[in-house]
Amino acid sequence: MTRERFRPPDHETESFLLTTVVGSYPRPAWLPEIEDAHADGSVPEGTVEEALDDASRAAVNIFDRMGLDVVTDGEVRREGMIEYFARFIDNMEQDGGGDGTGWNTGMPTIVDEVSSSEPWLVDDYRFAASVTDCPVKVTVTGPFTLASFSQPQAYDDVGELTADLAELVAAEVARLVDAGVEWIQIDEPGLGISPHSELAHESLSRIAEEVPDDVRLGVHVCSGNYDNLAPEMFSFPVDEVDLEFASDDADDPADVLAAWDGDVDIGFGVVDPQDRDVDSIEEIRARIEEAVSLVPPEQLTITPDCGLKPVKRPIAREKLENMVEAVEAVEAAMDAGEVETA
Repeated sequence: MTRERFRPPDHETESFLLTTVVGSYPRPAWLPEIEDAHADGSVPEGTVEEALDDASRAAVNIFDRMGLDVVTDGEVRREGMIEYFARFIDNMEQDGGGDGTGWNTGMPTIVDEVSSSEPWLVDDYRFAASVTDCPVKVTVTGPFTLASFSQPQAYDDVGELTADLAELVAAEVARLVDAGVEWIQIDEPGLGISPHSELAHESLSRIAEEVPDDVRLGVHVCSGNYDNLAPEMFSFPVDEVDLEFASDDADDPADVLAAWDGDVDIGFGVVDPQDRDVDSIEEIRARIEEAVSLVPPEQLTITPDCGLKPVKRPIAREKLENMVEAVEAVEAAMDAGEVETA
């Protein structure tokens, strides 16, 4: 799907580097306090819903005002990238009586065949879209990550569970398409821990069947280490693969992208959410200039490495503001012929 549709009509330079966030933004401190008060019966359900709307509106407005081309709702309604979706998936139980062993102890337990009959994110998207004129990207935790971050008690293997979850994610993606979403991102951090590229390709292929040509489909894979995923991840049936490159432990972008054949666009992480210090404009600019030397600007999306939920809100905001300012500086330098591009 063409990226040009996301170019703002008032963009000031001829050069254009598409900007967005991966997904999450720190929740305001008052939101969990209200949720806790509701849990102990101190406030009604309506108060929680109003608070969630306010938090979503605040995140969207922050992204909008700082000049991002595509926004999200900050995922502020979600207590976690697995737990939130477990609400909607039958037989994926947060307290499902798992065996209590293994690294995924505390994650939901799959107690029987998974199914789902209700929308997951459509209302969240509609609210976010109602409070901005910017395009809104919707992020969905991918089937492999949902499977691998659960205890698959009722399934013989993670592949079988991933396939069933892919059907549910595909159904939700179809609902989002019907609701008018222009960009859907499948989040697969599980691939960075357990690189099952063939399984990921199969599940993404099922999801892609529900996505028309005029809707952008991306996949986000964080970890920064892609030895066991490249070059296979560049053949995923998506428009864009988003990767982590700003962290100190990330692979050299030139090494990773040496296997890239140009069939998919690249989301290039230039801000490190794991670093509690603010990335400087100069640091970010250097990362962007490296990005445009490796990937043609018309195939490049500038993002943070991952969601910004781990850092405090003022830090997250300053990181993003610096990212936008660095992008604008590189765009101007590209117009002036001062930056070499791929």
